[in-house]
Amino acid sequence: MSPTTEKPAETATEAAGGGGGGQGALPAEPVGAAQDPCYDWRRDAIEGGSLRHVDLHTGTNGWASPPGDLFHLRGPNYFSRRQKCPSGEWLLRPAGVDWLRSTSRLDNVLGRPDNRVAGALRRARALGVARKAFIFAVNLQVPGRECHSAVFYFAAEEPIPPGSLFYRFVHGDDAFRNARFKIVNRIVKGPWIVRAAVGNHAACLLGKALTCKYLLGEDYLEIDVDIGSSALANAILHLALGCVTAVTIDMGFLVEAQAEEELPERLLGAVRVAQMEMSSATYVETKPKSAEAGKGGFRGLAKVNHHQDSSSTSKPSRSGDGKERNEDAAIGYLSELCLQEETRGKKRNQTQVSTDTPHGRMKQGT
Repeated sequence: MSPTTEKPAETATEAAGGGGGGQGALPAEPVGAAQDPCYDWRRDAIEGGSLRHVDLHTGTNGWASPPGDLFHLRGPNYFSRRQKCPSGEWLLRPAGVDWLRSTSRLDNVLGRPDNRVAGALRRARALGVARKAFIFAVNLQVPGRECHSAVFYFAAEEPIPPGSLFYRFVHGDDAFRNARFKIVNRIVKGPWIVRAAVGNHAACLLGKALTCKYLLGEDYLEIDVDIGSSALANAILHLALGCVTAVTIDMGFLVEAQAEEELPERLLGAVRVAQMEMSSATYVETKPKSAEAGKGGFRGLAKVNHHQDSSSTSKPSRSGDGKERNEDAAIGYLSELCLQEETRGKKRNQTQVSTDTPHGRMKQGT
């Protein structure tokens, strides 16, 4: 995605530069794309992202595609033997990553007229190719004084098989989606405090843990995940963002199998984010909420709040109280981890100071 207007604090030269932490202009159509019937829209989308595509093993401040076998999911015998097995190939192909910042939360990024991935697909269709392509996007919305969005794009080049689990997910209702949308994390590299907080091979049903918006268009499904809707998720995220340049994480997205005939589980797609820099986010303009009022939504648009039950009365829920207690305990645990890390840092500094004294150097034989 690219911004449509220039940020006042930036010059016209910076706005035209694109990439990095500045404001990029709407990506120009690739040279020859209008005449090339073999135009690869997905390659264009991958190479034009605001977060660059890097080598899987050596890249930094970018993203790559980890193989599916790194993720262990529910295998064919999971319900009888609780066995997990490597996922194998993804069901969808990677189609780029955007790391964006804005003054307010970014919703429905694929529905924006300046979205570069949707634009690449439109160009391809104008050439008579990729007519059956479908885009699946996950938009992780990061709250803060300046809002950020990490948007991961995946694509199916052929129609989704009717009756398949993913087809049912795309065309199902929000209750079905919320009960099935899962993320699996792997910490590839990072400080112990992040590994302890996030966990390795940790799986989470995002639709149950966080507030999600599902936006279904004619050729895409976007899931906007509001991380700020959970105090626990927000605390973990900001803990990780505090040392983000030292963290490499793999994230896999899938539809959870909950019946024997839906096994084995398969990844929809996976992405590795390698030691990303907050400053590399591209700035995009957002319209004031008042300008959006009364505007028609897209087919399937729904905001789901999992922390309230519309059928419940005003009487406090015991299960809700339990959830709040669990989150408070988890946040307390994170605070304890932070305190432990601070204590470790102080001890390291004290050790360094002691070895710098004459007595310390004598002990070390210097």
